[in-house]
Amino acid sequence: MIRTLVIAAVSALFIAAPAAARIDANSFSGLAFRQHPGAQLPIGTRFMDETGRATTLGASMGGRPSVLVLEYLRCQNLCSLVLAGTVSAIQRGQLLPGKDINLVAVSIDPRDTTNDAAKLSAMYSRRFADASLAAQGIHFLTGSPAEVRKLADAVGFPFKLDRQSDQYAHPAGFVVTTSDGRISRYMLGLNPPAAGLREAVAEARRGAVTPAAHPLLLLCFG
Repeated sequence: MIRTLVIAAVSALFIAAPAAARIDANSFSGLAFRQHPGAQLPIGTRFMDETGRATTLGASMGGRPSVLVLEYLRCQNLCSLVLAGTVSAIQRGQLLPGKDINLVAVSIDPRDTTNDAAKLSAMYSRRFADASLAAQGIHFLTGSPAEVRKLADAVGFPFKLDRQSDQYAHPAGFVVTTSDGRISRYMLGLNPPAAGLREAVAEARRGAVTPAAHPLLLLCFG
């Protein structure tokens, strides 16, 4: 059953994949989230935020339950859909960044710049009625490959650059963290339900940890 879910999800995304994209299909299953519920994230990892200031993962979380998304800003496939769906769920769940939660998006591509991050942060902040407060809780971070890899490994987020297509292959989804930076829940795929996200944030606020989500590989690549 799990293998069927993986194959169906990957096949649906690769229907329009260009022939030049040459990541071996046999390696797709290795690009699923390796879920570590309850794991402590490396909150001391260092990044640059959307204003160009040095920061840490912990500082960007602001002592609140947080939604942590790993993505890359040049992505032309599912990254923007994951981010848009996540922000939509935050809105529909009546959660406000900078008050109820923080949204932290970390780029896996060292070529993404602070200017790229600033544009995305401003765009998503404007989707909330109190844009100035939301901007205090929405952070797009860039950093060195070593720091990004340290965080990705802690989350269990595999990614691989396909040099022929110049795209990263990686799973779609995000984690909800506790205020002290532990993984409270994995939310896989696109368009998370608002009620589910609101419940996840409430659990994270209490420090609760949800068991691993049902395995599903929805791959951003193609």
